[in-house]
Amino acid sequence: MHRRQFITALGSAAALSQFGCLTAARGSGTRRLKRVGLQLYSLRDDARRDLARTIADIAAVGYNDVELLGSMNNFGMPPKELRRVLDSHGLRAPSTHVGGNALDNLPRQLDDAQTLGHEYIIVASLPIPGKPTLDDYRRWADRLNEAGRITRERGIWIGFHNHEGDYAVLDGAVAYDVFAARTDPSVVRLQLDVGNAAMGGKDPMDYMQRFGDRYWSFHIKDVPKFGPTPDAELGKGILDFRRLLASIDRIDEKLLFVEQETYPGTPLESVRRDFNYISTLRF
Repeated sequence: MHRRQFITALGSAAALSQFGCLTAARGSGTRRLKRVGLQLYSLRDDARRDLARTIADIAAVGYNDVELLGSMNNFGMPPKELRRVLDSHGLRAPSTHVGGNALDNLPRQLDDAQTLGHEYIIVASLPIPGKPTLDDYRRWADRLNEAGRITRERGIWIGFHNHEGDYAVLDGAVAYDVFAARTDPSVVRLQLDVGNAAMGGKDPMDYMQRFGDRYWSFHIKDVPKFGPTPDAELGKGILDFRRLLASIDRIDEKLLFVEQETYPGTPLESVRRDFNYISTLRF
């Protein structure tokens, strides 16, 4: 099951050797991640049944941060109660995902964000009816700029999370490229989902080179191949996370969230294996 709002009909990706983020035999570095977060969507079914228990499970695995799902109203748990549950397990919630329509009620979003300790409100889907156009992406970039000017007054950033469909070529241009270039870095920050970029047929390392200083948050997700595909557990796909992490400037100031959308076993077992992989990886 996928959260992606657009599915792009791309052909097969070019030969894997053309991509710079492939798993490769590389020497270990000396650094490790100081904090590892989990996007709550990874345990969506568990959270729907019992959010408090799911948060306890996330902490028990070893995760430090949780990215919440304002788009799903955090499964009905009021913000003050949710903050109490997070605090009781020593977890931060520095970020949440919302749909674009959430910008229609920014005061409420900001009140909830400050209650929950969010630093970021990440727009994770654009409600574009019908077939998207470049003008749609331009309009939404302007909308995020406008919202970001408001949220910065209360110390919170507006962000944008990519899906694979955002890499569609429209009128000769990649929609995501047009959108990212139009957003104002003084009020909007970008979240790079490396797995979604690969699913869109793009090399995440290429985007790190082009927009690296715009990315302050990351979704860490693996894939078995480039192009439309389900995800894979970390370290079991083709992405070179050692190289990726080493490329992130000021990484200790940024947010990294594991996101696992499909599972070979139970969701909790899967995110535990993901944590064991990424938290011990040296880069």
